[in-house]
Amino acid sequence: MSNKRQLDRPAITQILEEAGVDPSGEVTELTEGTYNTVYRIGSDLILKVSPDPDAPVLSHEHDLIHTEALFYQAARGKAPVPEVIHSGDDYLLMTALPGTTMQGVPDDERAVLQRELGGIVSTLHEVTGSAFGYPQKGLVATWSGAFLSMVDDVLADASRFAVELPRPAEQLRQLVLSRLDLLDEVQTPRLIHFDLWDGNILVEDGRITGLIDGERAFWGDPVAEFASLTLFRSAPDADLLAGYGELELGETLVLYRVYLYLIMLVEGTPRGYEGPDREAMVKLILRHLNKDLDRL
Repeated sequence: MSNKRQLDRPAITQILEEAGVDPSGEVTELTEGTYNTVYRIGSDLILKVSPDPDAPVLSHEHDLIHTEALFYQAARGKAPVPEVIHSGDDYLLMTALPGTTMQGVPDDERAVLQRELGGIVSTLHEVTGSAFGYPQKGLVATWSGAFLSMVDDVLADASRFAVELPRPAEQLRQLVLSRLDLLDEVQTPRLIHFDLWDGNILVEDGRITGLIDGERAFWGDPVAEFASLTLFRSAPDADLLAGYGELELGETLVLYRVYLYLIMLVEGTPRGYEGPDREAMVKLILRHLNKDLDRL
């Protein structure tokens, strides 16, 4: 089962014509993504199409196309991101960036890239907003209030989709409540990508050429960015931190990782993930989620 939605060629042609783009270029579907449908248009453009509006999604996953467009527009000039060419209620047309994902980079070539990535992320976090949270959910005045709402949403999603959690939902919520004082120390909403795993970082000729898939973005605590940057690891890469500069990572990073692991655990059900690969991924998520819960 998949929530992905295909467009036929006439529908793609209509979008391109509305954007003032020559519709005669070759259209190729890129199959790596698991949520949106993505097409390469010629060699220069990417068209992203959101899932069917009736598809089951998590509470924060509504209207992600607009959030992704907002992220690219806000980050433009601060980080290597696509340029938004045209957007609608359920699609986003943007420039294609050069490079391949960082997943294929050998270990002996990663140090320089991690330092560069740290600098890029630090510059991205210079972009500030007026309030906290997911743009598509509505912004609030405090980071603690925004994050508690984010956690409440994913716990409610777990109940709605009958996903078994490693601990009772109320116990998980109490862990967040017990640390709200730490979150209240965050006073400035900063632009957070929140999905910076290797598959969303493009590289070419030994340099980083793009940060893509900004649909999970929110305004929040810079430390939260390191949840995806330390995915399935206990600590950030030393070169990454050196490139980023001064930033105090502590208990809140573990809290943000718990939130990310909860999303990864729950999202598989509405997306219809199943089979041996999914079973192995769930075991991996639970192992690291339980480790971080024990740290809290």
